Amino acid sequence: MEDRTQQEQASPAVRKRVQDSFDRQGLMTHLGARLAHIGPGRVHIVLPARPEVTQQHGYVHAGATSAIADTAGGYAALTLFEEDSEVLTVEYKINLLAPAAGDHLEAVGTVLKPGRTLTVCRLEVYGIQGDGERKLVANGQQTLIRANRPAE
Repeated sequence: MEDRTQQEQASPAVRKRVQDSFDRQGLMTHLGARLAHIGPGRVHIVLPARPEVTQQHGYVHAGATSAIADTAGGYAALTLFEEDSEVLTVEYKINLLAPAAGDHLEAVGTVLKPGRTLTVCRLEVYGIQGDGERKLVANGQQTLIRANRPAE
């Protein structure tokens, strides 16, 4: 049975705030990543496997894998914060469990413990084949700090 939080959508205002912020991220644009799901405390990011994001053996590079995991966790936390808040990663650890192979990767960030100052998230990255087969290729944990949005 699929976890209800995997399907629950954040409010339209939260989805817009997260999407607008994501669209300002040069690295995610450069990698070709996109938001696939924005729910309360849970965000999915998809990264198509392309030659530009691979390492010398043809697998998606650990740097790209880690970047989408870090970003998914950050936005998962942001979905639970007030409109004038931002998040910054304090630290994260990622375990690369298998070569990042597939049609695309899907990073899932899930808030484990929200806090007034620090928030902890679980990070998972799956390699997805064209037929829908999913394989966990990386997992980790992340600590984020809530910050006030800088004045524009």
